[in-house]
Amino acid sequence: MAKVRYGGRKTRVGVVVSDKMSKTVVVAVEAFKRHRLYKKIMRRVRRYKAHDEENACQVGDKVLIVETRPLSRDKRWRVTEILVTAALPEEEKAIIEEEVAEELRELDEVMAAEAPPPEEEVLPAEEEVVAEEELPAVVEEIEEAPQAGEEEQPPPEEEAPQAGEEEPPPEEEAPQAEEEEQSRAEEGDQPQEEETQES
Repeated sequence: MAKVRYGGRKTRVGVVVSDKMSKTVVVAVEAFKRHRLYKKIMRRVRRYKAHDEENACQVGDKVLIVETRPLSRDKRWRVTEILVTAALPEEEKAIIEEEVAEELRELDEVMAAEAPPPEEEVLPAEEEVVAEEELPAVVEEIEEAPQAGEEEQPPPEEEAPQAGEEEPPPEEEAPQAEEEEQSRAEEGDQPQEEETQES
């Protein structure tokens, strides 16, 4: 034969819906029953007041209650054990944050293991050293230019060309163009006059 618990007394499993009273909780017990005539399954919720000597139960806890002698006008049940404890929202948030932090640490470790050694960081450091070595030579060249006594004169302002006239080539390009014309003239390719008209 099966072992009888609690001396053959009735037991129910329900959820605590109120714990505002001292040493008393309200437990909601769900039962499903088929209607006699219409055969529809109906949900029936009964609320029992149960004695909680230690005030250990909180709202949302799943508890086992056992029938007992009358303890007050409405109290005929007592809480024997808490089956599942309902976690407080603050505790749940803390637990979730810890889990997320652990997952992030694991991802960082995996990424660090898969990543190749940082070779790119070494190259910029070498370039900086080379740039520092070249820097004094550039500074010396800049210092020599004013010592020679050559002052740069601003270029003379030229008149803006009219709509029908073409712009003459800049001064720097003009000597190069003249040198090319002279070299071609010496070779005998084309006369100088034709080239000046084209440009």
